[in-house]
Amino acid sequence: MSGTLTFIPDLSANNRSGSVIIRAKTPLRISFAGGGTDFPHWFETHPGAVLCTTVAQYARVTLYPREDKEVRIRSADLGHTINYNIDEGPIYDGMLDLAKAAILRLGCTRGLDLDIHCDAPPGSGLGGSSALVSSVIGAIAAYQNQVLDSYELAELNYQIERHDLNVPGGMQDQYGTTFGGLNLIEFSPKGVLVNPLRLNEGALADLEAHLLMCYIGNVRTSGGLITKQIQYAREKRPNTLESMERIYTLVHDMKSALLRGNLNEFGELLHEGFIHKKRMNPDITEGTRADELYEIARQHGAIGGKLMGAGGGGYLLLYCETHRQFDVRKSLERAGGVVTNFAFDLHGLQVWHTRCL
Repeated sequence: MSGTLTFIPDLSANNRSGSVIIRAKTPLRISFAGGGTDFPHWFETHPGAVLCTTVAQYARVTLYPREDKEVRIRSADLGHTINYNIDEGPIYDGMLDLAKAAILRLGCTRGLDLDIHCDAPPGSGLGGSSALVSSVIGAIAAYQNQVLDSYELAELNYQIERHDLNVPGGMQDQYGTTFGGLNLIEFSPKGVLVNPLRLNEGALADLEAHLLMCYIGNVRTSGGLITKQIQYAREKRPNTLESMERIYTLVHDMKSALLRGNLNEFGELLHEGFIHKKRMNPDITEGTRADELYEIARQHGAIGGKLMGAGGGGYLLLYCETHRQFDVRKSLERAGGVVTNFAFDLHGLQVWHTRCL
């Protein structure tokens, strides 16, 4: 069920033996529409919403309790290990800062070893940073016997990324990955509301069957693009404002198409969103092969698609009728794209404990 969390019981008696470890995993997310309207600069004066779902790629954390005050964080993906004393606190130097900030924000006072892993590369546009922070928060909360609901977890995630570390961006990743599932998430000055879409299993499976994911590379740091996006909106550029408003209404149009079972209309709306996203911020695909690969996919049968994230590279999501997918796959692979396995995962953050054998 969307937003369901599993927390472990008090481990204080077991921690002395060091035999109990804590694991957490959070699925990554894909966003169909609404990206950009989840930024505070927008939804403070305009309605904001996103339509997104989680997929079977994960940010995973394993926490090993320690009997001293040392913290050791290891990333298998990056090949980095950092160490510091919990009482002295971390130094933010660009090395695994998300994990450091989450540990500090939750007020952890006990030593630990933390192994982290994410299935997608940094900047791929699948919300990997937020999914990782979600898993770290879940594991640390369980370590300290803190009980937090999904909204509290997502808000902590947002505070860590956007305020503690000053990473630019919106709010959809923190809520989408923590809650999990197919959701319409609304943003306003009053707060955030997560609305699960109750598609039946057949409709959901049919949607999944029509989607392809292609890794196009050229991952870039998204900070500059986000800053420009905010600047264009504040300057009230007509193209930016008009496209932002249409991107918002696309969320509700896509929801309607899904609930009516009109998947090809959903695919056409994805294409419209692709156009408006670039109109909102013309820099979004500059210096990447996203436009070229998207046009190749369209020429071979894809109806619509969306470039994930704000980094101009990473993953391209495509909607394609199943009998055209072979041609689309082959055309993308010939052009240098990498089509990856794709499946939904409707769970959000999960936390559990196990014994170290």
